[in-house]
Amino acid sequence: MKIGILSRNRHLYSTERLHDAAIERGHDVTVVDYLRAYIDITSAKPKVLFRGQELTFDAVIPRIGASYTFYGTALVRQFEMMGVYSVNPSAGITKSRDKLNAMQLLARAHVGLPVTGFAHATQDVAGLLDVVGGTPVVIKLLEGTQGLGVVLAETTKAAESVIGAFRQLDANFLVQEYIKESGGVDIRAFVVGGKVVAAMKRTGAPGEFRSNLHRGGTAEPVTLNPAERATAAKAAKTMGLNVAGVDLLQAHRGPVVLEVNSSPGLEGIEKSSQMDVARTIIEHIESRVERRSASKGKS
Repeated sequence: MKIGILSRNRHLYSTERLHDAAIERGHDVTVVDYLRAYIDITSAKPKVLFRGQELTFDAVIPRIGASYTFYGTALVRQFEMMGVYSVNPSAGITKSRDKLNAMQLLARAHVGLPVTGFAHATQDVAGLLDVVGGTPVVIKLLEGTQGLGVVLAETTKAAESVIGAFRQLDANFLVQEYIKESGGVDIRAFVVGGKVVAAMKRTGAPGEFRSNLHRGGTAEPVTLNPAERATAAKAAKTMGLNVAGVDLLQAHRGPVVLEVNSSPGLEGIEKSSQMDVARTIIEHIESRVERRSASKGKS
């Protein structure tokens, strides 16, 4: 099988692991800097080209950075038009990257969430804080990633200051209840093909309420309970993602979803869980492509 990995850097841990896992399974693998690829949009024969050569794959693995979602998903969509299987479809990547839309879709699917508010005008701050149950609150920039643009406001005055600053920058943000009982600990559940295949518990650095590994957090393996597994799987399905990192907090009322990541990193989850997640992703691709080929053969 010919597999394309859409990644800006072939030397990233996740890209290397996916490349090596595919090679070990006997596949022909090419890493493509998706920002250097370009699209020929025609009704007769749509193409994706790279350095003057047409790219032909049976499947692609998108590793699209948040800053390049628009172009990256356009490229994935073009491959889809060409009949190429994408492990995560363009629509799923787009839905998960829009944090507000993602929260709305998860809420409609009755997935557990922190109480979340969204407003435009600073005059409505008091009402917004009432929606989420008052301070402390977590304020998140919609465009933030890896814990950037996430602020814990412990008082109403602090929340008003942060919101006022964000609005002066014309930035969109969410306000969420602070799940105090989580104690600065969250869970990353890695979902492949509708099943949780690995999980880790992440603990924030001392004095840090965010548990992101990029911000000095630590990770250790964890066994999820049935409610956590079901919530993670449902969140990934709601976003339309076959591969997803679902971030959970354990609230008194049960697990709540913080975010669904369409390009989750492999390093932390593989090293903490000792699971070969890259191989699992390649095996998932194999089964999907084989199933598609069998369906075409019958038609």
